Amino acid sequence: MKLPFYNRRSFLVAAGASAAAMGVAPATPAFAQTFAPTQTMRGGSNNYRPNAPLVKSLGTGFMMSGIVRAAGTGVPLEGVRIQIWAATTLGGEREPRNHGSVLTQADGSFALEMKQIVPNFGQPHAHLAYDDPQFQTVFLRPVMPSANDTALQADFNLVPA
Repeated sequence: MKLPFYNRRSFLVAAGASAAAMGVAPATPAFAQTFAPTQTMRGGSNNYRPNAPLVKSLGTGFMMSGIVRAAGTGVPLEGVRIQIWAATTLGGEREPRNHGSVLTQADGSFALEMKQIVPNFGQPHAHLAYDDPQFQTVFLRPVMPSANDTALQADFNLVPA
């Protein structure tokens, strides 16, 4: 009885054929999975005010920032209006001095300095919105790990409308 001859090449050919027969796809690069569309968060639209004015700041002591990209491609989006509001040392989320909008820079980044965010209903959090017609509306409500934090970042990956 003659035994079959196995070597590295025959093993790799057999393994490749088996993977193809089972429908195993090649690994997708991590980059392609990085820019999934941002989903609206529950409670993100609470106390939302359409067309909040463009502002340079809402005070000092806390920095809200992020990056806005096109979903899928990750291309930075310039000139996108992001609305930001929160309960701060000035008052609650309904306080007009706690609402403002900023435009993204060429690299998709945005930043807004504001008064220190304080817990509202037991959680220190901010609200952010994208609601212009070019992309699908997204409302975010990121919660800070600690009420003592002085910065928070929230990124958007937007889908065309």
